[in-house]
Amino acid sequence: MSDIWLAWGAILLGFVGLVWSADRFVAGSAAIARNIGVSKLIIGLTIVSLGTSAPEIVVSISAALKGAGDLAVGNAIGSNIANIGMVLAVTALIAPLPIYKHLLTQEMPILLGVTLLAGCFVMDAELATWEGAILAGLIIPLISWMIYSKRHHPNPEDEDPEIEDLSTALSAVWFIVGLGTLIVSSELLVWGATTVATSFGVSPLIIGLTVVAVGTSLPELAASVMSAIKGHHDIALGNIVGSNIFNLLAVMSVPGLLGPLTMSESVFYRDYLAMGGITAFLAVVMFLAYRLRQQGDNGKLGRTVGALLLTSYIAYYTLLFV
Repeated sequence: MSDIWLAWGAILLGFVGLVWSADRFVAGSAAIARNIGVSKLIIGLTIVSLGTSAPEIVVSISAALKGAGDLAVGNAIGSNIANIGMVLAVTALIAPLPIYKHLLTQEMPILLGVTLLAGCFVMDAELATWEGAILAGLIIPLISWMIYSKRHHPNPEDEDPEIEDLSTALSAVWFIVGLGTLIVSSELLVWGATTVATSFGVSPLIIGLTVVAVGTSLPELAASVMSAIKGHHDIALGNIVGSNIFNLLAVMSVPGLLGPLTMSESVFYRDYLAMGGITAFLAVVMFLAYRLRQQGDNGKLGRTVGALLLTSYIAYYTLLFV
């Protein structure tokens, strides 16, 4: 019994450490980049975008190295479901979100394409090394295209990322401290999660889809809610779409890269289809909201959509445990 309480303590401490260290890691990285002359556009599309996925990436690496590849895949899929069904839902309930054109013409098509590609790879209940390499290999070309696109077709709705005014020395300190705490926190979280899963007879996949996925989505929840409260609606929705893209490319690819992974068939038929369904639903309501806005109506992702997404998320959790 003492081991169980110790494991739950490790999970809680791991979550707190991940949220804090991800913030410090991003702040240090962004300040270093700014101090050496990198533009805010590039910092926003690389460091800041990948930063909210940093907990999922580090946890995925730790889990895969410990032979818990199912937990890593569950973390990627579960985080995407949580980002839309929990983070976006709560954000929309707090402040209705307007839809801008570039989200529909750039980010959302990329998310749908990456989601479809990931589905093709996990349909056979396996993730081969070459499949993981393809997912990971798309990161740099995708970021390069987004930088090129936004430089040549700037959007008036885009906002510069907030970068702390730190000296190069202090930035380096926060970078090192943040990265080190990220690694230690992920080790604690993975150990605690696998221990709890073993003691309760639950698969690491389920733990990854639920406890770990919700915990590693806390940075997105905090960033999106605060952005919505401050009126930065584009950042709130863009954070979620961008994070989901990087979760599939940078998080799901890790177990494949570190060794072929065999999964339960339920990963595709239950979990991936749930993720694909809620992503497709988001794309449809975004399109409808944008069309209403073009016609002069108040087209936003409002409380009705937020309530529907949250209800779907609760239904998915019910399916997992009941």
